[in-house]
Amino acid sequence: MIETVVFGLSVEEFEELCLKVLVTGLITYMCFIIWNLARESKAGKTGTLWMFFGLGFGMFGFVAKELIIKILGIH
Repeated sequence: MIETVVFGLSVEEFEELCLKVLVTGLITYMCFIIWNLARESKAGKTGTLWMFFGLGFGMFGFVAKELIIKILGIH
């Protein structure tokens, strides 16, 4: 069986690297959007905190999943 190589990595390694890099970039961009939304709406410190808590909760789940996988050694 011939193994496909992309940029010196196997396809599985390339996909895993791209997933981590691109999702990290997406999470960073979403944090910027939440911060910009809070700034433009003049939410104040408490409002900004609640916006990050409410809108950022899904991002926390993704990060927590990766940490749990590393801690338990599932991967």
